[in-house]
Amino acid sequence: MRPDECIHCKEFPCQDVKHDRYQVPGVDVDAQRVRLILISEAAPDCPADYYYAAGTPSFALTTLQAFNEAGINTRSIQDLLDRGVYLTTAVKCGKTGYSIETTTMQECSHLLEGELALFPNVQAYLLMGDVAIKAVNFIAKRSGEGRAIPAGSTYKIRGGDFRFHGKPALPSYVQVGPSFGIEKSKQKMIAEDIAAAFRLLA
Repeated sequence: MRPDECIHCKEFPCQDVKHDRYQVPGVDVDAQRVRLILISEAAPDCPADYYYAAGTPSFALTTLQAFNEAGINTRSIQDLLDRGVYLTTAVKCGKTGYSIETTTMQECSHLLEGELALFPNVQAYLLMGDVAIKAVNFIAKRSGEGRAIPAGSTYKIRGGDFRFHGKPALPSYVQVGPSFGIEKSKQKMIAEDIAAAFRLLA
């Protein structure tokens, strides 16, 4: 199954993102085997930096580094897929600035909702940053669950027992982009959160 063949944005209504940077994972994945979904912020400005791009995309490099620092020895994105880890973004287009409008997160959360529904055996979700957290909260509210993740700084709420569609949802920090590797304390916490997610799969 290829998610990009199942999930489509038809009208591109959002004004604060780059529509020509639209990306849904175009990778063959066994949906039945996916147990952990990592959701980061937005598609990269350069398509060659996306998780599943050929070569050594930056999204893959920093994500693999984070998993290895968590004690999950892996050499490629395919290794993660083989372990049942699926990677995607909350917003499917590239950003035009530092932040993303709330209306854009809400609009794109409909695409994310359809994407997550493709994976029936997920046991946990890693929410990497505020955009992913807000997108998942939009989905949860539409389904009548209320907020999956409470309001508050990530530093204060990470490690809490939160649920999304009945499964653990772990709020963390963004593991892609130029800030990863600069803020060592956040890098350490990202590794801790990834390790915690893997313990839930045991």
